[in-house]
Amino acid sequence: MDNLVFSLNATVPVFLLMLLGLFLKYIGWIDDDFAAKMNRFVFLVPLPVLVFNDLATVDFRQVWDVRFVLFCLLATVVSIAISMAVSFLWRDRSIQGEFIQSSYRSSAALLGIAFIQNIYGTAGMAPLMIIGSVPLYNVMAVAMLSAFSPERGKLNGTVWRQTLRGIITNPIIIGIAAGLMWSVLKIPMPHVVEKTVSNVAGMATPMGLIAMGASFDIKKAFAKVKPSLTAAALKLIGFCSLFLPVAIQMGFREEKLVAILVMLGSATTVSCFVMAKNMGHEGVLSSSVIMLTTFLSAFTLTGWLYILKSLEML
Repeated sequence: MDNLVFSLNATVPVFLLMLLGLFLKYIGWIDDDFAAKMNRFVFLVPLPVLVFNDLATVDFRQVWDVRFVLFCLLATVVSIAISMAVSFLWRDRSIQGEFIQSSYRSSAALLGIAFIQNIYGTAGMAPLMIIGSVPLYNVMAVAMLSAFSPERGKLNGTVWRQTLRGIITNPIIIGIAAGLMWSVLKIPMPHVVEKTVSNVAGMATPMGLIAMGASFDIKKAFAKVKPSLTAAALKLIGFCSLFLPVAIQMGFREEKLVAILVMLGSATTVSCFVMAKNMGHEGVLSSSVIMLTTFLSAFTLTGWLYILKSLEML
């Protein structure tokens, strides 16, 4: 019972904030335009400040873990390969690109930080997990959506330059880099600055989760049912079943294991839909997987946390 309470305490507050966002949209206090602006604001300001704050205030030598970053990178590579192989099951080749990226791309930044904060009080190892996975998420998403686009567009130099520029200018990556540099150089942070940074960082999780909930559209969750359910099963159960035992065998515990769990088994990121639409895809499959994984992850993540806690890994 204690393990179940621990798991529910970690997951329920996260999803209650998402339900609050859905409720506020239902009563008309938040519309799609406002939710989109909230999402963009969180991505541009509070989230980067949050990861900066957590890294800037710790000793870099204690935070950096090459094995952990490499594990996240390799697990992401294998996940993409598996998603690509499964995508050939569908006769409709026009959905392959969307299926692949929606199967492996997690809400690693927002949900990863939210869960680890809920359990441990800080973002912990989430920034290092982001370093190991998010840049590859973005590069491979462009590659898959281009290679499997309905028009079968080519991966030209312009596309790759735009992708590289997008990674380098990603606010979260910039926040991580700035935080690591601040930590390495051991720059003191005045109390006024520290308090301001802490206040801005504190907005990231609640505002981001409310915006995510307000973006939820129940009707879209039932479009393209079979490929959507398959992608959701890979995202929430398949990759966790494959890689969590390996992570445990390699000795990862506590914050690192939770970060790996969120990387593997959290909801598909909303940016999948935005990127698919902008690269000539229909976007229906992407939105369906996002909706399904967002709803179902409330149960699957609780289950995974319960199992890990019962095994005394957390």
